Amino acid sequence: MSAAADRDASRTPPAHRRIEVWETGFTGIRTFAGIEYLTAAEEVDAAIIGVPFDGAASFRPGARFGPEAIRSASGTLRGYHPGLEVDVFEDLSVVDWGDLDVVSGNTERTTAGIARTVSHLAQREVASIVLGGDHSIAAGEIAGLSAALGPMAIVLLDAHADTLQQEDEGQPFSHGTWLRRVVEQGMVDPERSVLAGMRGPVLDVAELEWPRQLGFEVISCDELRDLGPKRFSKRVRKRVGETPAHLSVDIDVVDPAFAPGTGTPEVGGLASHELLALVRALTDVDIRGYDVVEVSPPYDNNGQTTSLLAANVVYDFLALTALSWNEDEEDDE
Repeated sequence: MSAAADRDASRTPPAHRRIEVWETGFTGIRTFAGIEYLTAAEEVDAAIIGVPFDGAASFRPGARFGPEAIRSASGTLRGYHPGLEVDVFEDLSVVDWGDLDVVSGNTERTTAGIARTVSHLAQREVASIVLGGDHSIAAGEIAGLSAALGPMAIVLLDAHADTLQQEDEGQPFSHGTWLRRVVEQGMVDPERSVLAGMRGPVLDVAELEWPRQLGFEVISCDELRDLGPKRFSKRVRKRVGETPAHLSVDIDVVDPAFAPGTGTPEVGGLASHELLALVRALTDVDIRGYDVVEVSPPYDNNGQTTSLLAANVVYDFLALTALSWNEDEEDDE
């Protein structure tokens, strides 16, 4: 049963909507798409949360500036989503939670802080939509979700499986090890999870088998492109079932021709429209939390195409959440 089904179908219309001054797209305080800044969970369906942390990146830094850039790039977003045929800001009560406090260079303390906020929201059936930050922050999200909901399913769109074995300079959570760690701690059920988009060179052929040895289903980028959105979503639904899920998008799943602003780029990735189609296909999956990570604005181009794409991925997250609400309310009538 999804979060929407757990709540009162007679709830009032969304209490938190876009700030009117934002209609220009470039005035006022930079919240995501001009929604209200608020750190209270009452009468809220979804919260946008920034985590400006890149202390666990292994190659190019800069993802700490990702939340700011994604918010700035969200200025052109409007309420009605034609692709999913839903009015995001009319059907959802959405707030911008602002940025969480992070401890620069300390993944464990930062992870604990993320977990507290996400758990607080999950216990109140509020979907958390996190703007990264490097991918290590997902460990905190999963910790918070699993504390409230039990072991989670993961749907990961990423160029890398993030199941490396070694610690990074003594830190258990890095952006390349976080998924292994949350499995080891019982927060994720790999038998209910799908990793997709993997590509690029690895240190050793054995590395390709590490996620499968943990129990994950792995779909390479070439296979993912061949599957297309419909067959991919069918695979995800079959695998995840009714398990509460977390959807994580590392922007490096996209080819650097379209998204150059990232920490560990890999050539041969998805096009922008392919990523959006894959995300939009994930209806009827019980997704309780989302993130888009590894946006590094210092490496973006003059047109800020990486940040623009990430903002639209977040917009799709909101649309999926709105559809979930609408479908469950119709079932309750």
